[in-house]
Amino acid sequence: MRTPPNERLSPDIAEAPRPRKSEPERRCILSGETDTRDALVRLAVSPSGLVLPDAQEKAPGRGAWVCSSREQIEKALADGKLKGGLSRAFKTGDLEIPENLPEKIEEALTRVLLDRLGLEMRVGALILGTQRIAETARMGGVALLLHASDASEDGRKKLDQAWRVGREAEGSGERGWTLPLDRDALSVALGRDNVVHLGLTHDASAARVLKPLKRLMHYLGQDIPTEYGRAEMRAGDDTND
Repeated sequence: MRTPPNERLSPDIAEAPRPRKSEPERRCILSGETDTRDALVRLAVSPSGLVLPDAQEKAPGRGAWVCSSREQIEKALADGKLKGGLSRAFKTGDLEIPENLPEKIEEALTRVLLDRLGLEMRVGALILGTQRIAETARMGGVALLLHASDASEDGRKKLDQAWRVGREAEGSGERGWTLPLDRDALSVALGRDNVVHLGLTHDASAARVLKPLKRLMHYLGQDIPTEYGRAEMRAGDDTND
């Protein structure tokens, strides 16, 4: 039965949630296991056969995906398993695999994260400065709290507490994320002096930062917090293949 013109739909029809799109999965060339793209790293091959990381997933042509850590990649490179997996993935044995490919992957993943932080700062979604972050956090205005790897424990604790207050999560023990980057790397990338703490003020912005951050931490073999907070609960994945 068609709805007559100008007649509003009933609430149960109008407010029906859209079905959530399934996240695309890829298979790791080393382990054979499948996982979401966010958990893997894409490798691409140049026309000359040079294998390089494609951290932004924009290189044309066939790609190969790995879900391993840097330590595992280094081992697979040394024992020839990486070359075998890449040869099968790219359907050719005429490949040049740089000896420093594991390092190049880390550098590429780090650059993507830093570029993302820079973009969020330029649009006003990333705030710096301990006092400003603390005040904003207490008012519930910080969706994601980040600390440099060399931030002092005292400084982290004070901001973590302010963050929990604003999130009404006192007593939960929830803490901001510790980045795999020190203050010097953050300061250079963001063009500011002494960047130690960072706050993302929007859930969508926080989710955009969490994606490359988790990928880098996984590659470095670092533990990823099980509680992602509001950012991942509310934001969807708009990445295209």
